[in-house]
Amino acid sequence: MKILADAHIPFLKGVAEQFGEVEYLPGNQFTRESIKDKDALIVRTVTHFGKENLQGSNVKLICSATIGFDHIDTEYCDSHGVAWRTALGCNASSVEQYVTASMLFLAKKYNFNLEEKTIGIVGVGNVGSKVEIACRKLGMNVLLNDPPREEAEGIGSKTDFVDISTIRQEADIITFHTPLTKTGNHKTHHLADDKFFSSVARKPFIINAARGGVTDNQSLKKALRNGQISGIVLDCWENEPDIDIELLGMADIATPHIAGYSADGKWTATKMSIENLKKYFGIEITPDYQPLPLPEEQQIDLSGIAVEDQLSHAVWHSYNPMLETELLKTSPDKFYWLRSNYPLRREYQAYTVVNSHPSVYETLKDLGFNVI
Repeated sequence: MKILADAHIPFLKGVAEQFGEVEYLPGNQFTRESIKDKDALIVRTVTHFGKENLQGSNVKLICSATIGFDHIDTEYCDSHGVAWRTALGCNASSVEQYVTASMLFLAKKYNFNLEEKTIGIVGVGNVGSKVEIACRKLGMNVLLNDPPREEAEGIGSKTDFVDISTIRQEADIITFHTPLTKTGNHKTHHLADDKFFSSVARKPFIINAARGGVTDNQSLKKALRNGQISGIVLDCWENEPDIDIELLGMADIATPHIAGYSADGKWTATKMSIENLKKYFGIEITPDYQPLPLPEEQQIDLSGIAVEDQLSHAVWHSYNPMLETELLKTSPDKFYWLRSNYPLRREYQAYTVVNSHPSVYETLKDLGFNVI
């Protein structure tokens, strides 16, 4: 079997070779010529796959080490016998860590308590559900909006969903976790547009860690200038990597599409891609996976940290979005490089917290830290 894999997918080298001949290329160098004689592709979102590069190729399977699939022309693949698979849920905990760290930053910058705020979660799939759990543990009031899921679950659903107008009227923070769809009854392309922002009631903060096209660049800028919203956290951008520089400057937190890029999430995505490869080709091999590296400072000592700062101190020790914000704002032309060369980042469970105050202990534990 011949496999072409994105060179920037971590934990893959040495594993994929157990299944065949592997060539590695950066995602932006996947060309029709490099693809044509391959049986399988292991990819990220930086390359679009459709007629333009798949026609006449030998490709039978595309494994995307991502949760989304808007970089794959699924209609073309389905009609031309090219199977495609994604890694649904692989980075849900990583995105939750990103959203939690970002909300704690907003709370500190704008001097408010998360316990007093209502968050509207638009899209309650694998990622949105993780964010919901974390927000409830943080003591927030949570509103859930997911029309496709609400329709699928029907009247007997155990989840209380609200419509998007309720989100616009009642949420202090609105976070998006939907796929990007441009057609259908529940299309999400430019879901947050001029009309959306003109009807928000509480000057909410906007977080987009889903897909860039879910929020409209021009509408975001206009809403911020007009005082319709209080601030912006953007990890996903329209026209990546050629992002809107003006919007970049206006955002409170601005990162190069790395919310789901924890080492834990990447490791899981790689494993899911390999398992998809195994299953499709019917290969009876039990691969050896690389172990996850440990963070340099595994212990978080909260002695001497003010009680009201202990939660944010621990979360920011595991991940601080302001470090990446500074890098991107300084060098927006390095968007692709920053994303492709992302450093090690572990999730909560890789850290042990000591000397936490009793009032913070349970929240840290609930989030996933080892607390002693």
